[in-house]
Amino acid sequence: MEDAFDRLRLIRSANIGPVGFVQLLARFGSTGAAIQALPDLARRGGGRAPKLADARAVEAELQRIAALGAELLFLGSPDYPALLGEIDNPPPVIGYRGNRALLDAKVVAMVGARNASASACRFARGLARELGGEGFAVVSGLARGIDTAAHAGSIEAGTIGVVAGGLDVHYPPENRELQEAIASKGLLLAEQPPGTEPRARHFPFRNRIIAGLALGTVVVEAAPRSGSLITARLAGEAGREVMAIPGSPLDPRSRGCNQLIREGAILVQSAADIAELIGPIDHRAVRAPAESFTPQPVDAEEGSRTKICGLLSHDFVAVDELVRQSGEPAGIVQMVLLELELAGRLERGAGGRARLS
Repeated sequence: MEDAFDRLRLIRSANIGPVGFVQLLARFGSTGAAIQALPDLARRGGGRAPKLADARAVEAELQRIAALGAELLFLGSPDYPALLGEIDNPPPVIGYRGNRALLDAKVVAMVGARNASASACRFARGLARELGGEGFAVVSGLARGIDTAAHAGSIEAGTIGVVAGGLDVHYPPENRELQEAIASKGLLLAEQPPGTEPRARHFPFRNRIIAGLALGTVVVEAAPRSGSLITARLAGEAGREVMAIPGSPLDPRSRGCNQLIREGAILVQSAADIAELIGPIDHRAVRAPAESFTPQPVDAEEGSRTKICGLLSHDFVAVDELVRQSGEPAGIVQMVLLELELAGRLERGAGGRARLS
C-alpha cells in the first residue's frame, strides 16, 4: 500500500486508537486529510491536537520490521484476515512473521488458565493436535499454561501465536524458543511495534485479536475472573461460537468454564465435538472490508455535543446506549466520541464501550 507510512504514523500517534483510526478514514477518506483535520476535531472535543508520531520513529519501525523478516498487514488490504475485520475494533495494522496462509484456514482459539493443572495442559495439547488433524489451525496467546500447551500440540499442523508486546519481545521469557518456533513453523502476530514490552493494558487488545481471528473459542480451564473469560466474552460479542471444557466443581480453575456452560457456552469434550459445531461454517464467505474509504461528512451541532457529553461518565457505557438515550443519529454520536478521544478525554473499551478518561 502506497500510504503505509502515513497509516502507520496515524495509528502510532497519541489519542488515536483502532476505532478512532477507522472513523477518521471513514470521515475524511485518506490519512492525509485525516491528519490535517486533527487540530479542529480535538478543539471541538475540548483539548489540543494529539501529537503526531515522529516521522523518524515510524521510519525506524518500518526498518525494524524489515530486519526481523516480518511484514505488516493493514486493515482494508486484500490480505487482511476477513474475520478479524468484522469485529468492532479491528487492529488497523498487524505485524507478522511466518506463514500468512494460516489466516486463510479455519481457525479455533484455545485459551485457559496460566496456572493450569497438569491434566488440563495434557488435555489441551492433545485437543490441539486433534484439531490439526481435523483441518483447523489453532490460535492462542503464548501465555503460560493452556496457551503454551495449545501451541505445542498444534505447531506441526498449524498454530498462530498472538503476542501482547512486539514481535521481537519474548514473553514470558521461558517461551522464547516456542515463540521463535511459531514464527518459523506457524504464524506470529503482534499489534504493538517491535521492542514494545507487554503491559497489563495490552493483553485485552491481544485477546480481541485471538477471538476475532477464530470461528470459535474454546476455554479449557479458567477462574471466574480471568483473561480467558474476557476472550470468550469478546468471541460471543463478535457472533462467534463459545465453547468450554467442563471441570470438577472442586477445582477453582474449572469454575470459569462451568460458569460459561451455565450461561450458554457449548460443552465440548473432543475435537470431533468442535468440528461438528463449527466445521460446516463457510469462513471463506466472509469478505475483507474494502480497501478504499469514501468520505462521509458528519458534523455535530453544539447542542448535540452537549447532550452526548452529559450522558458520559467514568463508567463504561455502550455506544448503542448513548444513541438510544441521546436520540441522536449514530454518526453524530460517533463523531462526538471521536472528538473527545482525540482531545484525550475519552477511553475506549471492548465491545463498543466508552467512558470519560
